[in-house]
Amino acid sequence: MNDSSWGAPQGAGYWSAPEMGAAPAGPAYDVHGAQQTRPMPIVPDAPDAGRDADDRDDRSGDAARVSGPLFRDEKPQEPMSTPMPSPPHKKRAGRDLRAAIGVGVGLGALVVGSLFIVKAVFVGVVVLAVVVGLWELTSRLKERKGINAPLVPLAVGGAAMVVAGYVREAEGAWVAMALTALAVLVWRMTEPPEGYLKDVTAGVFAVFYVPFLATFVAMMLTADDGAWRVLTFLLLTVVSDTGAYAVGWRFGTHKLAPRISPGKTREGLFGAVGFAMVAGALCMEFLIDDGSWWQGLLMGLAVAASATLGDLGESMIKRDLGIKDMGTLLPGHGGIMDRLDSLLPSAPVVWLLLVLFVGSG
Repeated sequence: MNDSSWGAPQGAGYWSAPEMGAAPAGPAYDVHGAQQTRPMPIVPDAPDAGRDADDRDDRSGDAARVSGPLFRDEKPQEPMSTPMPSPPHKKRAGRDLRAAIGVGVGLGALVVGSLFIVKAVFVGVVVLAVVVGLWELTSRLKERKGINAPLVPLAVGGAAMVVAGYVREAEGAWVAMALTALAVLVWRMTEPPEGYLKDVTAGVFAVFYVPFLATFVAMMLTADDGAWRVLTFLLLTVVSDTGAYAVGWRFGTHKLAPRISPGKTREGLFGAVGFAMVAGALCMEFLIDDGSWWQGLLMGLAVAASATLGDLGESMIKRDLGIKDMGTLLPGHGGIMDRLDSLLPSAPVVWLLLVLFVGSG
């Protein structure tokens, strides 16, 4: 036997060199059940392919399998350092879509039902949304920044602002806003002076951001066709958001504002504009008295812009606070403020354009 032959692994018998006094292989030789050895072909040094010893030993008569490109039909193994390409992943929505749709449909039914049954009930729905939104905003400010914007005067004044906007329109809304801001300053005086400036500044900001912008919805409702005006406002904003989501999710590749909201794309913005303009033309033509389709195109364009800016504005606030959502009240959506972000800045835009196009009627 050739001395340069290499042996099978332990457990399948060993090759022994003659100078070590190994007994000749044959039937008469039996050392602890050792198997009869077979001549192995001499092959270049190469690492074993990793097969089990029993598997190699059971395949009698076959050449030992080694790794490497020893045969033409075998491909060399890739180096371990070469990264394997990952299969393409299907885009997925970031939220529970079923829950989001269910909650959206429920909220829509509540809003539309109250809007066309009793206007006062709809005003109550707006007041409730404003109070909950203020609670979410002030809670996150306190948790993340240590800012104590006084909730009591904000909630009472915010509710009064919405009601005043419905009863006395713009004049009532401005007066209620001024009194609410004054109440915030006075209320905070009952606590130590440390942090007074940042607390009242945040409080005045909250007065403007949530209840004051919401009063424009109440003022839309005062017109003879007020319910249809509010419905137009809601439809345009929702359609704009839906268009941005659908087109951006399917075709979005170019980031719109990656430092503020990485998920928003330019393609999504185009989708929002297109969807909102079509919806605006239909709403102005069929829902609003004396409205025209071209006015709806302009209104849809304006709402797509205001809704996008409102969404980016709240994203800026949440990024500064280091949070994903303002709350957890609405499954699949986050909090109330996460639904009001595009509605609030769109309300004064729609109110103003309707007054310019068809009057305050």
